[in-house]
Amino acid sequence: MLNPIAVTAAVAPARAVRRSPASSTQRAVRSAARCSSCAMRHLCMPQGVAANEMPQLEALICSARSVRRGEALYRAGDAFDSLYAVRSGSLKTVMAHRDGREQVTGLRIAGEALGLDGISSDQHACSAVALEDSSVCIIPYAALKHLCREIGSMHERLHKLMGEQIVREAAQMMVLGSLSADERVAAFLLDISGRNAQRGYSSAEFNLRMTREDMGSYLGMTLETVSRTLSRFQKRGLIDAQGRFIHIVDPEGLRQVGAAPNA
Repeated sequence: MLNPIAVTAAVAPARAVRRSPASSTQRAVRSAARCSSCAMRHLCMPQGVAANEMPQLEALICSARSVRRGEALYRAGDAFDSLYAVRSGSLKTVMAHRDGREQVTGLRIAGEALGLDGISSDQHACSAVALEDSSVCIIPYAALKHLCREIGSMHERLHKLMGEQIVREAAQMMVLGSLSADERVAAFLLDISGRNAQRGYSSAEFNLRMTREDMGSYLGMTLETVSRTLSRFQKRGLIDAQGRFIHIVDPEGLRQVGAAPNA
């Protein structure tokens, strides 16, 4: 995935990044970090890029990096200097309360952007932590701004990325503020289903990369409520849940739950 700037769980099939000798891992990831050959290119690249502009876009990515499961790509308070495009795997974004409690605020999968939270203050407002072995492309922000002045489609793509994040965060506020537990979980599963389909993966079967606890944090629910809701969906024949593996048996029924009026 490259995301010339593209760079919004936790789901889906993603290739694990092996950590054999670190040097060979880095070489393998670096050699693969080419926009023109990336499977996530259709999600990251701005539309209408001319052939002679592609080398400029590829040169923008200074390197790619592997991130082990549980490792932080960056932490809240770190200096901001780059945006990131998720090439494989998935990461969660997390913010900490004053008392030390953590809140999961977002999920990023292949083809999506990370790091936009640092633009306003030159410091990251949240932490990004890998939910599985993942890889990201690193896009230096200063170089990106320069390229945006030269390639109009890049400038437009950056604005769209920012707009998409605003829309996603507004939708999440609605989920937390007005939906019932059933509606929240249904909306979450349908969101994962849709994002998988966009990437050519199965929309009906996928592995949740998030723990139930992370899901609860993201959806504003307790771990117990998440587990009970999934069990209730299974009894109703909406899904088949085996550990983290989810099979959406009745997508229309799940959509009706997600669209039901708040109780």
